[in-house]
Parts: sequence; structure tokens; C-alpha cells
Amino acid sequence: MTVLSTRVLNRTYLRRQLLAERIPRPAAEIVEHLVAVQGQESDSPYLGLWARSSDFRMEELTGLLHDRTVVRSGLLRGTQHLSSGADYRWLRPTLQPALERMAGRAGRLGGCDPDAFEKAGREIIAEGVLTRPEIARRLAARFPEADLGELHFVVHLRFALLHPPPAGTWGHRGRIGCVLAEDWLGGPLAEADAETLVLRYLAAFGPASVKDVQVWSGLTRLAALMKELRPRLRVFRDEKGIELYDLPDAPIDDEDRPAPVVFLPEFDNAVLGHADRSRILHPDDRRLVMPGWSIVRPTVLVDGFAAATWERKGARIEISSFRPVASADRSEVEAEAARLIGFVAPGSEPEIVWA
Repeated sequence: MTVLSTRVLNRTYLRRQLLAERIPRPAAEIVEHLVAVQGQESDSPYLGLWARSSDFRMEELTGLLHDRTVVRSGLLRGTQHLSSGADYRWLRPTLQPALERMAGRAGRLGGCDPDAFEKAGREIIAEGVLTRPEIARRLAARFPEADLGELHFVVHLRFALLHPPPAGTWGHRGRIGCVLAEDWLGGPLAEADAETLVLRYLAAFGPASVKDVQVWSGLTRLAALMKELRPRLRVFRDEKGIELYDLPDAPIDDEDRPAPVVFLPEFDNAVLGHADRSRILHPDDRRLVMPGWSIVRPTVLVDGFAAATWERKGARIEISSFRPVASADRSEVEAEAARLIGFVAPGSEPEIVWA
């Protein structure tokens, strides 16, 4: 069984994540390729698409959200993601068992009858575009045995809700409304399809282990499915001896392939796509990117690996490197930072500061 080095996995991962080079690919295709794009912060998907496409413009994603080609909802691990409307139809039902477990954990429903709760929730949501707190308050009036604070979370997980624009658009920090996915997309959702989920994941994140797929998706007990798919897949090992599954014709990159400097936004898919993130983030640096409290900082990739975090304030970018950066790499980082300012604040004079 072929052993793939960390560096080979890194270069392969950059290609699968569309980070090996920018190409003129439509934003809708990129979203579909990545299966679901992290959208905890409204601006992050815009920055992630800019990092991957040579001709991405903000109005492109905004338009996709308005025409319902792309939608925003709680998906992987219960967190906000963008997906294509077509993918959402099967993706949400596939992830629903994991979301249901999260919703019911620690008695969050307070003994409510699940069927009655489901019926009441759908009736309330169908009344119009409401926020999660508004839905929770109306449900609490009907189910006083449930804790209002917990209901905010339960609503997010139990119901297939979409957040229509302006939620999810660049710079939006205001009210986030909710609508039933069936209403917004104009029809019922599809059947769950875990096999498609795994194969699509491998196309964008492979080669990967069973644990990688589970951590990314939030689903559990996928070993049996992976065993069933094994005859149709290639199987490698990493340097630790862990089995990695991959599509039969997916490319494996050369470890010596040059890698560009990349500015990734907070919570980017590339950083959160595996249980073992050493293919892009050195284990000793993990605490610098993920210090706790559900924080995942924006990162700068140098030679394919996270080498710094960054923060933008207007036209100023502050870069905090994990260790000294070579002069040539430093110049490339500054040039890419200037391009980033040109994207988010065109016409501004960029100010780049090393912390």
C-alpha cells in the first residue's frame, strides 16, 4: 500500500481545494466542488472564493444568493455553510441525523413531544420570515416545559431552515431571517445520500480517513459505508500508518510543486476539512489558529502550510507569523496582502504590518 508523505498530501490538498493556482472558474462551480463553504461570518465565503478564483467579483456570490442558486443554512457540524440549492436538497437530509442528536443532547427539548414540537415549529415558521429568537419565543409559549435559551439552538438544528438575503451577503451584520427550505427552494427535499456525500468529500478533501470524513461532516459510524465503497476506491496510508481513501482517478500531486501564498478567511474549509490537519497546519501551530472558544483565525499559507494569521482593519492588514519568514516569502505575502486590499477596499492605499 502506497505511503503518502505529509508534503505530498499538502500539495494534493491544495489542488483539491483549488488553492494550487487561481483559475477562472465560476463561483457556483467552486461552491459545488467544495460541497459546502463555511459561512459562520458573512464575509468569509467571499474571501474564500477570491482566494480560489482568478476573476471572482463580490456581486457574483451576492447574485447567486439572491437567485437561490446558492443558499445559507446550518449544515456540517451544525454550523453555518453555503451550498448550492441543488446540493442542499440531499445534503441537509443526509446530515439531519447528526443535527437531531445535537438538538436532543442534554435534554434540550425539555420533555416536549417531538411530533407536536415539529408540527408547531413548521406552523410558526410558515407565518413569514422570522429570526431564530422569534421562532423560539413563539415555541416557548406553546411548550413552557422547554428552556427558551436552548430553543434557539434546537430550532436551528431540528428544522431545515434557510437564511435568505441580505443574510450571508458581504458586510451584513443585521437581522438574520429564517424560512423553510422547501418554501425557498420550491419543493420537497430529497432522500439522504451518504454515499454521494463521501464521494463528493473525497473529490475536494481526499485522500482522507474515515475519521476525517466524520469530523468534517459531523456524522458518525461511517466505517461500514467506507468498507462498502472500498472496492471502488484507492487506498493509501499516511506516514502514521492510517488508511486514506480516495477516488480512483483523482490526481496525486508532486511534493515539489511550487505553492503560492494564500490568504484564507476565518473558518475556511481548507483548515477544518480533516480530523488530522497536519497536511496544512503544523500540530504545534494549531493553538495559534484555533485558540479555543470556537475561534478559527484567518491564516496565511506559505509553501502550502499555515505560517501566519492575519487581521484586516479597513485597508490595514496585520500579519502575525508563527516563525521568521524568508525575505522572498515575505515579499510574496505582502504582495498578496495588497491584492486582498484591492479586492475588499478598491482604491485604498494598503497598509501591511508584521506583528
